[in-house]
Amino acid sequence: MKKYTKDHEWIEIEGLQGVVGITDFAAKQLGDITYVELPKKGTDVIIGEAMGVVESVKAASDIFSPASGTIIESNSSLDDDPGLVNRSPEKEGWLCRIDNVDLIELEELMSKEQYDKFIKTSSK
Repeated sequence: MKKYTKDHEWIEIEGLQGVVGITDFAAKQLGDITYVELPKKGTDVIIGEAMGVVESVKAASDIFSPASGTIIESNSSLDDDPGLVNRSPEKEGWLCRIDNVDLIELEELMSKEQYDKFIKTSSK
């Protein structure tokens, strides 16, 4: 199950864990990503709160947690190759993994279809 936020993050749930990233739409809006600051392993995150930063040639943008839980891994590939987020934002360019995801919180997030409709109406 994959869910999306209005802040253009996604979370894909695998059991009680979630893989987090930014959407293709967000990556395109940011332009060439030059640096990614990710949360450290063991950090507790809360839904809607900033948990990292993505910097691009255009701007720096906070990454907001799409769910509450504990960081169990950050994508170390982004240290040497932050552009991976541009090339594959919803696959290899994932940002971190969260454990003990509060599944009830995910009910507030959007499906792929709802997100696609959201970006169409909000970008007019």
